[in-house]
This record gives sequence, structure tokens and C-alpha cells, in this order.
Amino acid sequence: MKITGKLVQKLQSESGISKSEKEWKKQSILIEQSGTDYNKLVAVSFFGDKIKQLRDIEEGSEVSVSINLSSREFKGKYYHNIDGWFIAKMGEETVGKKFVSADDNDDLPF
Repeated sequence: MKITGKLVQKLQSESGISKSEKEWKKQSILIEQSGTDYNKLVAVSFFGDKIKQLRDIEEGSEVSVSINLSSREFKGKYYHNIDGWFIAKMGEETVGKKFVSADDNDDLPF
């Protein structure tokens, strides 16, 4: 699933040790969704190595974020997670692991 909008804020990174004694790292961002009238702000969390993707994207940039939605039950209540696994500035697409502009067609062989 994808959401698009403006990167409003990068929240401070968090880290800790899980119950299984594994180290974890998380950074969340706030996205103001485009194309919706209500509940525009969405917090998306990036974990582990995926946090590196946030380095080159500035607050205020229009972005597209690929996400996974999940819910889990705890003591009769359900809690929701929105986990990001890929983020790119609007107008950019990927080729392999390298970002290229969608307008950069000068070196194509056809």
C-alpha cells in the first residue's frame, strides 16, 4: 500500500532491547496526506536499516511512502502499526537500488 503527501516532520529516533534481547531502532515521520479531506496526518515508523532512507529527504518534501498495516491485540484492545519500508521523493523512481529522476531519459538505449 502507498500513501503520498508532504513530509511534515521527522521525529526523534528511538532504540531499545526487546524481550528476546535483540537491539532495535525506530524513527517515525509525519506525513500530511494529499487527496484526503479528513485525518490528513499519518505517523509512519521505519525500523532498522530502513531508517537510512530518511537521511536524504528533507522536511517539506512531497513523498511517496510504501507501507504495511498491521494490528495486534493486547488485553482485549487492538493497536495498529503503520510501518514504512520504502520512501522516495515524488517524481523519482528506482532502478535497482539507485534513485533516478523520472525525467532523466537521456541515456536510455531506445
